[in-house]
Amino acid sequence: MSTEMLITKETLEQYLKELAKEFRRRTHKAVSAEIILVGGASTLINYGFREKTYDVDAIIQAESSMKEAINVVGDKYFLPNGWLNTDFCRTKSYTPRLIDVSIYYKTFSNVVTLRTVTSEYLIAMKLMSGRKYKNDLSDIVGILRDHQLRNIPISFNQINAAVCKLYGDWSDIPLYSKEFIDIVYITEDYDSLYQKYRNEEIESKEILLNIQGKYPGLVNRGNLDDILIQARRKDQS
Repeated sequence: MSTEMLITKETLEQYLKELAKEFRRRTHKAVSAEIILVGGASTLINYGFREKTYDVDAIIQAESSMKEAINVVGDKYFLPNGWLNTDFCRTKSYTPRLIDVSIYYKTFSNVVTLRTVTSEYLIAMKLMSGRKYKNDLSDIVGILRDHQLRNIPISFNQINAAVCKLYGDWSDIPLYSKEFIDIVYITEDYDSLYQKYRNEEIESKEILLNIQGKYPGLVNRGNLDDILIQARRKDQS
């Protein structure tokens, strides 16, 4: 629940182009690097229903000068420290297998290759994360809807295979995420479901920000679900 920045597809590409230029200047030679975008950034790039993201999670394979280049670009555009967030690699949705399933997107300055994680693998990641106050669940519905409109629907069997390939099985997927994906495939009204879950995510975020403002330090990843459940029970009583 930290301070957020607003990034569109256009500004993201601008930052990444500048990053590639700065990285090339610092290496003084054609040293290649690879950045694999995941999460909201990958959703933003690959799908039309997202207009913005508040974080840029990535797997970075590059020389140490890449970190310096990231800081230079951040200073130039007044971005917060860690605007290109490798902390994602310490979350439960990370697995090194993501590198294997990523697909090519673009190359900037002939040295920095961008790859993304998309379709059923991106859904599997968001099921593992399952954050009720972010865009995880609405993004899943949006991705399914987008593929349906393209006439290349994603089946549950594809998602199951992706979960098993990335994480071995479903044992670490949150129960809420499992129940959610069952509802999605039973209902298949993606337009209504998208709005429903997006509204709930916005409401959940507002609840958590309000509680965090009143009781600093109370909200943490371990108690988010309990806080949201209790807040909604209070509103309904």
